Amino acid sequence: MNLTGKLLIAMPGMGDPRFANAVVFICAHSAEGAMGFIVNKPTQDLRLRDLLTQLSITVTPDTRDLPVHFGGPVEHGRGFVLHDYGYHSAISTLDVNSDFAMTATLDILEDMAEGRGPGNALLALGYAGWGPGQLESELGQNGWLTADADPDLVFTAPDPDKWEAALAQLGISALMLSSDAGHA
Repeated sequence: MNLTGKLLIAMPGMGDPRFANAVVFICAHSAEGAMGFIVNKPTQDLRLRDLLTQLSITVTPDTRDLPVHFGGPVEHGRGFVLHDYGYHSAISTLDVNSDFAMTATLDILEDMAEGRGPGNALLALGYAGWGPGQLESELGQNGWLTADADPDLVFTAPDPDKWEAALAQLGISALMLSSDAGHA
């Protein structure tokens, strides 16, 4: 099963507190492992304008005021932009599927500062990564649910509501979930 372009929804018994109530968008999944971004955990005080200033990129009146998210515990000093498929960087963009793409080069931030960037974007510092077979093992231990990635949920739903909204897409209420795993 290839989970590229899907959402992982953390189950209540998730052992790693960094992933408690997390919704993760999977950008790539293969036999070599998986990579994605937590899309519902904004950093406490870092915004796009702050990041641009730190990188000596000029903020303009067209620069949107977007939060920067904690994308995951791997390379948390490295920035990524998950965005709609309509934008492509002149340098490097990974097409995930017909709705999503990801760019990790400075030119997208320069375009965003000028108001020329993607229509929908989520900025992340760091990413979530799994080695070969690791994600499949976590799925087998009931650590995650999987769902289709809805652009409205990823890009426009309020961050505190994304976990319950992702569950609702599956017809599941958070109140129905238990942190106890079981196997039939």
